[in-house]
Amino acid sequence: MDTYAVWGNPIAQSKSPQIHAVFAAQTGQAMKYEAILGDPQQFEQQLRAFFAAGAKGCNITAPFKQRAYLLADCHSERAITAQACNTLKKLDDGRLYADNTDGAGLVSDLNRLGWLKPEQSLLILGAGGATKGVLLPLLQARQNILIANRTLSKARELADKFAPYGNIQALELVRIPPQKFDLIINATSSGLQGKIPDIAPEILLRAGAVYDMQYAKHTDTPFIAHCKGLGVTKLCDGFGMLVNQAAHSFNLWRGVMPQTEMLLAEGKL
Repeated sequence: MDTYAVWGNPIAQSKSPQIHAVFAAQTGQAMKYEAILGDPQQFEQQLRAFFAAGAKGCNITAPFKQRAYLLADCHSERAITAQACNTLKKLDDGRLYADNTDGAGLVSDLNRLGWLKPEQSLLILGAGGATKGVLLPLLQARQNILIANRTLSKARELADKFAPYGNIQALELVRIPPQKFDLIINATSSGLQGKIPDIAPEILLRAGAVYDMQYAKHTDTPFIAHCKGLGVTKLCDGFGMLVNQAAHSFNLWRGVMPQTEMLLAEGKL
């Protein structure tokens, strides 16, 4: 039986083992998948030992996405542009291949919702690793992107880097123009501290739809709760992105794309 895992720290909250168990049963794949707590001091040694013992692949979550990327021997374009990976696959020749399926998972979920159409105006809140991981697939989907970040230099750095791939601009979070955006995506990590991005309520109320890349079990994220309190009705959290990025990883490993509809219909695991 082939071995897979998700590595992170913390990791007990991960839903990946349940998701991949559903995918394996659905597609008849003989595999086991576990959650492993990575040691910040020994992560590279742990990961090498994991693959040396015969593992076929793994997912990577915070805080190890950049370190896993550097450990890999070859990389997909979307991993290179993100300078981080969430998926590793051991190739037949023994090399480690790094991919980043976060953006593909987000695009798949936005398509499922019917929220992704060409040439939309898309506002992304935050310029950290989460944003960097999804920009290439969003630009390939022909979105006109505005990155708003508390620190302008970080947003500009990303906009400059991704400018060859499409229409992308940057500005400070407090300087978002009072226009209607087709879609607003919260890619900040503020919800982990129970906080929300500092964005004017009227901008959220004018939006065609609002998406939070974070998700919370059996409740709303702080950002979703805030938007609901304002009266925003077209809202979604990141559970569908989580399931869809897992499906893209599974397809990379096993050569079959699992169906996500059942998991998404049932809601949070």
